[in-house]
Amino acid sequence: MSVNKEIKRITTHILQEMKNRGEKIAMLTAYDYSMASIVDDAGIDVILVGDSASNVMAGHETTLPITLDQMIYHASSVVRAIKRSLVVVDLPFGSYQGNSKEALNSAIRIMKESGAHSVKMEGGVEIAESVSRILAAGIPVMGHLGLTPQSIYKFGTYTVRAREEAEAHKLREDALKLQDLGCFSIVLEKIPAKLAKEVSESLAIPTIGIGAGQHCDGQVLVIHDMLGLNKGFRPRFLRQYANLYDVMSTGIQNYIKDVKSKDFPNEKEQY
Repeated sequence: MSVNKEIKRITTHILQEMKNRGEKIAMLTAYDYSMASIVDDAGIDVILVGDSASNVMAGHETTLPITLDQMIYHASSVVRAIKRSLVVVDLPFGSYQGNSKEALNSAIRIMKESGAHSVKMEGGVEIAESVSRILAAGIPVMGHLGLTPQSIYKFGTYTVRAREEAEAHKLREDALKLQDLGCFSIVLEKIPAKLAKEVSESLAIPTIGIGAGQHCDGQVLVIHDMLGLNKGFRPRFLRQYANLYDVMSTGIQNYIKDVKSKDFPNEKEQY
């Protein structure tokens, strides 16, 4: 890529244009400066600073423990690396449910303190008031339906959602409601491909799928999963594009061996 060429920033408007012309949207997570800089340079459209940081960065079993302050820390680190991508930040559990004033304050803090471009919230009709207030303040909102990990204790399992008609019907209605409120996009997680296709076609705004089949307007994966940094996590929807666990492990073992055998540092590696 030419160094002089001006980098065109991705905006919510550009994502809408991509859906309109049938171009798929590529989205990945990132939680720190170094990783975000690689992902952005590679040409990703959207970076999600996900509350999945609770799992992959902090080692928690669920996304529930991560705090607003921690999300702002991760988001700030990511934003400092970005030249092109649209940055979306998850509002963490407890920072928006049930209190629209608190929801607005949480979203404002993320935007002001991290410099991110938008926020993402899990849920449909039940969070409508919070979504409205945040949008009224001029903050773009991405919705999230289907498997909503912040509600894991309600579901009791990470299994596919909306297989039954009642839940599928609610998801369709929630998607339309979020669009009507003014969300710029909706993540559909772990729902049948047929339902995801139906919802994607019924909406004017783009859908981003994770485990929701090929008919969504875009796809998202957790970077640690798709690069094979997590050993043993292999759900059906995950395609692993690299095996960095083994690459890094081998590099570290070779370093240990060279230090122990006094091969590192050699004469060229000292002053």
